[in-house]
Amino acid sequence: MRKILLTSLLAIGLASGGALVAQNAAAPAKPGAPDAARVTAGDYVVEPTHTQILFAYDHMGFTNNMGIIAMPTGTLSLDPKNPAAAKVSIEVPVANLRTGIPKLDEHLMSAQFFDSAKFPTATFVSTGVKVDGTSADITGNLTIKGITKPVTLDAQFYGAGKAPAQMGGKENVGFSATAVVKRSDFGLGMAVPIVGDEVELKITAAFMKP
Repeated sequence: MRKILLTSLLAIGLASGGALVAQNAAAPAKPGAPDAARVTAGDYVVEPTHTQILFAYDHMGFTNNMGIIAMPTGTLSLDPKNPAAAKVSIEVPVANLRTGIPKLDEHLMSAQFFDSAKFPTATFVSTGVKVDGTSADITGNLTIKGITKPVTLDAQFYGAGKAPAQMGGKENVGFSATAVVKRSDFGLGMAVPIVGDEVELKITAAFMKP
């Protein structure tokens, strides 16, 4: 009886394992991959639900506070045969900024800081691209609160491919980027230097063909 029970359990285990292997073997591959050969030439638009700007700044020397800005819009013109000729233009709704602290968010939107009622949008427009493999320095003009300053983004190619059919089946390409800006350059210098002037930006940018 014991031998029969062990044999039955072993058979069940082997069957379950075989089913799991078959399931894993049938699992589809990721539609995107870090392969520049997958990038197709043309005009793209920002895929806003997967594009985010994270920012961090020193708070009185005690902590590195963070926040996020989501749902930007914009365009990208890209030719993989001539990536240095790429053009990117991004518009960021200032009111989409979130720190997780409602009262701070309200203060940042006020006339004392971003004055989002008067200046609802921040923009970045590229002026040049210097490519090194899958990395690039993207120079451009950043405009916040009506003030424009040159900024360089340290960008990295992340992946490209075609989205699944249920998600539209469109060509997608993604990048990550970092930059450091001084908020005082844009009329946002309240409480400097008690609160840090330099703001670190970490960007994840998704683009798709319209």
